[in-house]
Amino acid sequence: MDMRDVYTETLMELADKDDRIVLLEADLMNATGTRPFKAAYPDRFFDVGVSEADMVGVAAGLSAAGKIPFAASFGCFASRRVYDQFFLSANYAQLNVNLVGTDPGITALFNGGTHMTFEDAGIMRNIPQLRVLEPSDEVSLRKLLPQIAHWPRSVYLRLHRKGGWSFYSEDETFEIGKGKLIREGSDITLASFGMVMLQETLKAADLLEKKGIHADVIDVLTLKPLDRELVLASARKTGLIVSCENHNIYNGLGSAVAEVLAEDGVPARLRRIGCQDKFGEVGKIDYLMETFGLTAAHIVDTAEALIGMKKTA
Repeated sequence: MDMRDVYTETLMELADKDDRIVLLEADLMNATGTRPFKAAYPDRFFDVGVSEADMVGVAAGLSAAGKIPFAASFGCFASRRVYDQFFLSANYAQLNVNLVGTDPGITALFNGGTHMTFEDAGIMRNIPQLRVLEPSDEVSLRKLLPQIAHWPRSVYLRLHRKGGWSFYSEDETFEIGKGKLIREGSDITLASFGMVMLQETLKAADLLEKKGIHADVIDVLTLKPLDRELVLASARKTGLIVSCENHNIYNGLGSAVAEVLAEDGVPARLRRIGCQDKFGEVGKIDYLMETFGLTAAHIVDTAEALIGMKKTA
């Protein structure tokens, strides 16, 4: 299933049991895949038109009235365009507004540089007490959405819209603020954030294994708050970390990992895979992965360079 279909289907299941669940769109229900929700619950679906800031304001009002709103738009609009409204009307007011930014990073594809948001998670990390998540497969999305719905404060959810992938088994459990150590090794840590990068990180781990390099692989899942204990435990074991994100290297996963390493005094070397301070552009997925240095090959090259530094130190 497309991740957007998992999103809609799961929210319909939640709405069937809880009449507080409401959805909001900014004239993008077809893109987000939420038309089935509108058909099933027409009185609990609000399309505000091309007016994302108003959408967040309406969502805040609905939350204040006791509803549980999910408001979605392309990530560029759900972050850059609505930041002040989301900061004040939702977060400062201590409301539960679940803001969904779709097509993060290179997944914007042919919508191009104007829609390719490499900075949304970094922007949202600045909001006090906000949770910032990106599920890495269909199962994690299904399992985390009920927790997000009933979280007492606001959440920013990065959602890969088209395409789906199942990595976790259906009996896996998830918790907001906790990551997963999904592969164990002793030579280097590969920390991944989001569906696109988890797939590439696992490919990289396989390639490194063939070279005799054994990697810890961490699926971060929640960027804020980062699972400090998980990251630090792996860093102490391997002494080397590569952060892998479909996001700018500034103020994303790489920055979050650097912060916890510095604050805890762990002597681990860090390298960051992600957008290297560039604007987005139009292209197919393979081209964009290569252009922005997000492939398994880039991860392997970076990991080997780090290991080489350790051997010569």
